[in-house]
Amino acid sequence: MLTFPDVRDNEAIRTYITKADETLAALGYTEHGFAHVGKVAEECRYILETMGYPQREIELAQIAGFLHDIGNLVNRIDHSQSGAVMAFRILDNLDCDPEGIATVTSAIGNHDEGTGVAVNPVAAALILADKCDVRRSRVRNKDTINLDIHDRVNYSVKKSILKINEEHTIIKLKLTIDTRYGSVMDYFEIFLGRMIMCRKAAETLKLQFKLIINEQQLI
Repeated sequence: MLTFPDVRDNEAIRTYITKADETLAALGYTEHGFAHVGKVAEECRYILETMGYPQREIELAQIAGFLHDIGNLVNRIDHSQSGAVMAFRILDNLDCDPEGIATVTSAIGNHDEGTGVAVNPVAAALILADKCDVRRSRVRNKDTINLDIHDRVNYSVKKSILKINEEHTIIKLKLTIDTRYGSVMDYFEIFLGRMIMCRKAAETLKLQFKLIINEQQLI
């Protein structure tokens, strides 16, 4: 049975992730390389493990998290759909079981705002993990902080924590923002759609989503 380490350590997959990130770098996007996909995979594991999902479902969520952005190799537009098609072929060639392939590809194909829906727990975990990865280290070029709102918002985030409460009823994204670089309104200008998506994804997992910025609850 295909495991997460099999996927994480696969040379071809790592090449696709590297080249996809290089493509986004050329377009001026924030970091989408191993730091991002590794963090997303780990957060997927944390979410489903904390909520008591079966080990196989947790592992499939990790695989989806690691593979979710490979579609950027094709084009940023509709990268979730192209990434799902790529993941299907990759996983099939690695002899992943059909149910596993179906779960991972549907999660990847539904992770982007505007078109994505939390169609299963793996997709829900992927949406939450991906959309909540906001951090200073994702900014590639500090010279563009004052010119690009995405860079400005990411650079303003000094600390980011995604946490499920002990009662397993609430998942919180807690951000500490340095308002010298970006305001709370800047955050909402570009991330409101993502936060609404997170709220719906959390509901799929029987959770309430809360956004807390500088100790103030905003959602």
